[in-house]
Amino acid sequence: MIAAGLLLLAVGGVDLLRQMIRTRRWIAFTVAAVVLVVVSAGLDAVIAGFLAVAVAAIWTWVVPEDGPARAGLWPVALLALAAAACVIVAPGRARPGPLGQIWAAYRPGEAVSIDVVVLVAGCVVFLLESGNAVVRIALRSEMGGRLDAAATAGPATADDGAASAPRPTLKGGRLIGPLERILVFVLTLAGAYTLLAAVLAAKGIVRFPEISRDRDDGDRAEYFLIGSLVSWVTSLAAAFLVWWGVHAG
Repeated sequence: MIAAGLLLLAVGGVDLLRQMIRTRRWIAFTVAAVVLVVVSAGLDAVIAGFLAVAVAAIWTWVVPEDGPARAGLWPVALLALAAAACVIVAPGRARPGPLGQIWAAYRPGEAVSIDVVVLVAGCVVFLLESGNAVVRIALRSEMGGRLDAAATAGPATADDGAASAPRPTLKGGRLIGPLERILVFVLTLAGAYTLLAAVLAAKGIVRFPEISRDRDDGDRAEYFLIGSLVSWVTSLAAAFLVWWGVHAG
């Protein structure tokens, strides 16, 4: 479980750094990698920490900020399989390291282990900016390259400079997407399925006027549906991973 949390934390963290820092990124990446390895050593999972750093480095190459992903949806699928495998192989640990012992002494509840905390943190960090990348890859894959690099998660804006390319005009995806994924993630883990359904339905209602003005080719509707469904599935998968880790442990 701790390996899955560190893996998602590393990938999500490197995408956040790429979004926030534009110059001298290698310094931020190096500092973040060292911090992650130190924390993983404190959790008695230093090997998992090094592997997470390596996977994050590969992720930055196969999932660039601009342009299509070099391997399509394969990096996303392999990352999901790796996280699930980590939970299956090592669901919980009896000796979580010095940091785990400190957490065990002061944790608010007996059922919340340090491994669960790291896994939840990793999922949350991943759902922020990496979730945008996942949705962007899916949109490019399913819409046949009609989106440019500005296409963002969920029902976002794709304001390209090519006159021949369609321009979906649904706004606010870079902010709405992460908030929506975190909300779906939290409500799913809390078991608030009625409230979750209401939130998802409300999103469709709010976006309906824009979608109803779609052209005959249906680009806006397709953009909205693909982005929303992929965003929701990503959140639900993260919530299921946490649920699985808790019950398997």
